[in-house]
Amino acid sequence: MSAPKILVIDARFYDDISDALVKGAMAVLETAGADVTRVSVPGVLEIPAALAMALAAMDGGDADYDGFVLLGCVIRGETTHYDIVANESARAVMELTIDAALPVGNGILTVENDEQAWARADPARKDKGGAAARAALDMIDVRDRLGA
Repeated sequence: MSAPKILVIDARFYDDISDALVKGAMAVLETAGADVTRVSVPGVLEIPAALAMALAAMDGGDADYDGFVLLGCVIRGETTHYDIVANESARAVMELTIDAALPVGNGILTVENDEQAWARADPARKDKGGAAARAALDMIDVRDRLGA
């Protein structure tokens, strides 16, 4: 079997947290021998649009990915904007994932504060970036086993 082609989409709103998530994901993907393409977007709300663009490129024959790793962070603030970003990005990602039967590892953190974000993003702690990469690889295997 050839190396899986993975698209990593990371939101840069919190650069340092995103860097930690990417570091964890890349370690897992490198160990798996994956062929990785990475694109960055401004924030979590832009992740579904980038995923949709990747799917459109695949339909046009310009790109071909076996799976996707989505990374970013939403930290609750003083306004309801957190709820909009967290809920709408999750809804859009789930719709794309289900509609197109995509192998996705969703590493978009939704947390209350910086401390929670770092506990989850740090590869030496909860390593949610690495977990998202493993989930994408596992879902590629599920898709292949099911013949989808």
